[in-house]
Amino acid sequence: MQTASPADRRSARRARATADAIAAAGKPFRHTRSPGAPLDPLTAEQLEQIDDASLRIIEETGIDFLDAEALRLWAAAGARVDFTHQHVWADRSLVRELIASVPHQFTLRARNPERSLTIGGNHINFATVGGAPFYSDLETGRRPGTLDDFRTMTRLANQCGPIHIAEGLLLEPQDVPVPVRHLEKALAQFTLTDKALTAAAHGRNVAGDYMAMAAIVYGSPEAAQAEPVFATIVNANSPLRFDERMLGGLIGYASHGQAVVVTPFIRAGAMSPVTLAAAITQQNAEALAGIALTQLVRPGVPALYGGFTTNIDMQTGSPAFGTPEGALALLCGGQLARHYGIPFRGSGGLNNAKSVDAQASYETQMSLWPAVMAHANIILHSAGWLEAGLVCSLEKFIVDVEGLAIIQRMLAGVEVNEETLALSSIAEVGPGGHHFGTAHTLSRYRTEFYMPIVSDRQNYEKWRQDGSRDVARRAHEVAHQLLDDYQTPPIDPGVAEELSEFV
Repeated sequence: MQTASPADRRSARRARATADAIAAAGKPFRHTRSPGAPLDPLTAEQLEQIDDASLRIIEETGIDFLDAEALRLWAAAGARVDFTHQHVWADRSLVRELIASVPHQFTLRARNPERSLTIGGNHINFATVGGAPFYSDLETGRRPGTLDDFRTMTRLANQCGPIHIAEGLLLEPQDVPVPVRHLEKALAQFTLTDKALTAAAHGRNVAGDYMAMAAIVYGSPEAAQAEPVFATIVNANSPLRFDERMLGGLIGYASHGQAVVVTPFIRAGAMSPVTLAAAITQQNAEALAGIALTQLVRPGVPALYGGFTTNIDMQTGSPAFGTPEGALALLCGGQLARHYGIPFRGSGGLNNAKSVDAQASYETQMSLWPAVMAHANIILHSAGWLEAGLVCSLEKFIVDVEGLAIIQRMLAGVEVNEETLALSSIAEVGPGGHHFGTAHTLSRYRTEFYMPIVSDRQNYEKWRQDGSRDVARRAHEVAHQLLDDYQTPPIDPGVAEELSEFV
């Protein structure tokens, strides 16, 4: 039998300690709020220009709505509708009237009430990566995602305190047939985590199945519709089109009182004109048109203004992430959403890197920080995104959670009171002394400073002694320690059985 080396034993102890830290890191920040003002890059005049130009697009150019029910709803509201070409022109007065009924703030319920979230205002909530067809880790490499991978990452999301929302599209289990894939994912979401959830907006049937399962969990259809239990992402098929599948999801969820996140999918230079002003204006037109439709379906239903605009790399034709243009678009999207009084969805963690390296880190931060400074109420893709969203990475997930924990600690601000000012300790030590052994330090040293999760602060010799592990290796060890510690959140056995029978 092989005996673990001293370096391996030290690494195991470190993984154990950091796993405990990462599970606890977000607990004080369940309701993460930004204490400062958001960053607004547009002047009042620029904001007015974009607003006017966006509404001109809806009035004069119009937008495709490739769904018969959506067209009937627009026509009944007084919009001009070409049913043959499935095209809608709506007056700005109608659009403004409709978006005015969107709630400024609402609660996104979780199965565990203690993990329900406030969406709106300066509340910031972080969600996992979503939509990745591939999975990667240091042991198995890059490969198509499986249902076991989806379950693994859902368990990991439940373990990580800084994560608030478990994505319904976390990664695609390609070993499950498409017609029933959403059922297996929903079952994993409802049974393996008790955090708030997003759900796939892939047509009316998918929405109906999600709502039927929510009715099982919450006790009745009425209970599942009393307040949103899902946020669903509806993408515009930019430029200026909503396709049948997305509209089926929008109508299906909105009619059941669920939160709809209307998100244009714009890559400037391809899906919009190349200039950032035009891309943001088109984003605004598409977002407002989709949000207006949610209010035609069910007035007062929660909706979010989604921002996911960035540029195309003109050398390769690939989408570019972590760019200054993408950062500016996020900030402008948040400013526009606040202008209309609508909660805002941003995206953090976006990058084009192929491995957990420096590029992954700096592009992630160039996406994440603008979303935070824009006061995005839901920040999707906050953990695990790699390779332009094609890959859900186990190690990147943990590295990103470290970044989220740091941000949440910063947003907690500075506590100022008689005890934290510590005037008696300052007087006790006086000039020229030190505070290592004071009663004030000893009572607080374990909790006062942020404790790193995967960052390494050892000296070089100690780092070499512990096996010269880089951040990806340390993240891998912490992830597996968290998964070893995982315990299924309590759920009524009868509910779990009924969910399984439904699937």
